Amino acid sequence: MPDGGGAEQVTESVWVVDDDQSIRWVLERALQRAGFDVRAFASARDCLAALASEQPRVLVSDIRMPGENGIELLEKVKERCPALPVIIMTAFSDLESAVSAFQGGAFEYLPKPFDVQSAVELIRRAVDEHTLAAGPDEQMEGGLDMLGQAPAMQEVFRAIGRLSQSNVTVLITGESGSGKELVARALHRHSQRSSMPFVALNTAAIPRDLLESELFGHERGSFTGAQQMRRGRFEQADGGTLFLDEIGDMPSELQTRLLRVLSDGQFYRVGGHQPIKSNVRVIAATHQNLEERVRQGLFREDLFHRLNVIRLRLPPLRERVEDIALLARHFMQKSARDLGGDPKRLTEGALEAMKAFPWPGNVRQLENVCNWLTVMAPSQTVDAKDLPPELREPLANAAVSGPRLVPVPASMSGGFGEGGDGGVVVPSVSPAASGAPAEASAPGAVAGPGVNGEYGICGPGGAWAELLEREVSAMLAAQGEVQREAGDSDLMDRLSRQFESTVIRAALRHTRGRRIDAATRLGIGRNTITRKIQDLHLESE
Repeated sequence: MPDGGGAEQVTESVWVVDDDQSIRWVLERALQRAGFDVRAFASARDCLAALASEQPRVLVSDIRMPGENGIELLEKVKERCPALPVIIMTAFSDLESAVSAFQGGAFEYLPKPFDVQSAVELIRRAVDEHTLAAGPDEQMEGGLDMLGQAPAMQEVFRAIGRLSQSNVTVLITGESGSGKELVARALHRHSQRSSMPFVALNTAAIPRDLLESELFGHERGSFTGAQQMRRGRFEQADGGTLFLDEIGDMPSELQTRLLRVLSDGQFYRVGGHQPIKSNVRVIAATHQNLEERVRQGLFREDLFHRLNVIRLRLPPLRERVEDIALLARHFMQKSARDLGGDPKRLTEGALEAMKAFPWPGNVRQLENVCNWLTVMAPSQTVDAKDLPPELREPLANAAVSGPRLVPVPASMSGGFGEGGDGGVVVPSVSPAASGAPAEASAPGAVAGPGVNGEYGICGPGGAWAELLEREVSAMLAAQGEVQREAGDSDLMDRLSRQFESTVIRAALRHTRGRRIDAATRLGIGRNTITRKIQDLHLESE
């Protein structure tokens, strides 16, 4: 409420705007426990009405709501209260939402579902920092091939949003097929240079003796066959963005010329004598380790530092397994549109098989597989048996051979040798490899997926169950006669707690501490995992 002088009242309060009552309730209770005063609103209109008389310390808003959406609310809030931190929530994990939120001046972007404790910590940080840089809001388009709910992709989206108003040089690293050019195009499309050209050049695809002319152009008669003047990629991209893919393969003499352009802002055409000014934002990409190539003398260190102003690492698809279903469905729909048919539906079995595959070709390979399925799958419903052979064969091989090494908790290790991380590593039992030596692996390595994408503690084939049976037999044999007769053994309870602790601890490590995500992956409820973490005393780990 306004005070007697009519000034706005600034309190330690947090406002939550979401049309979903359950989200409002959860955040309200969590923030109250954290010591905040909380007001919840079901619509942007109600929030704006309240903002006329008072102002919170932090505003948390959903994006997709009836009436005015979160981006529109953000724009109006920034007009009235430029310094007010606004955190945007959305269940739609696409690039458009992330960039729109940051360009509108959002403090942070919070994808649903989120860990409540992490959300509270983010809000507390917003309260502490209370500094924002407002930016113009513009309607985003495209970028639909850049989808992702995985934390690593959310970081990429956030980075694109933060870099949207900057001309800084960016180095994108990532494996082939992971989408580096998509990121470069997104950086250009959401920048102040978006109305100017985006020019891409794969430096590894151009013959060495032609690459200089491709980059800088040439004058007529500068070499045999140069019958007329030609503008190079730097001139073609004037005022816009030049994307240099596979920069690690650039010849050393051209590295020197590129460094000079980045340093001086000008260049010469091949055979030319007049300097040409360069107004180009350079975005480079590579799948190679440039630091290692610098150490080997294959890449100039000074050029590396010129390019490595901001580095974005694009994760391989195997590190964002949770995005495979989202991407696969998108590519199936896109492929169906291109062919003029109805999209085929992937069964859970097919999706699980896809998640179990390592995808060495990354997102590009996944898109190719979806195109293949659109043409080759026999029916509108695609099952695991309909997948191309390269996806089916690893599953069949895993079913036959199983993993070679399995981790066992240290408390259940008996006389086995010690392994890393407080556990041991022992050879697995494989029907197809009886008597065969175990393959070398890092201590504590977790075995891969089993048949149809199902995971066991130590992989498929029942090896972990056989080890557990031997261990329990040894423990039972070690019990004293008095203990057996008294019936006071706690063996079952002890083993059950060790089992649950190991499974939950592994799930939390895999999800980087996100309890809701861990519970979903384990197939248990959110309240169940919270209770077990408390009962098993895992909170301090």
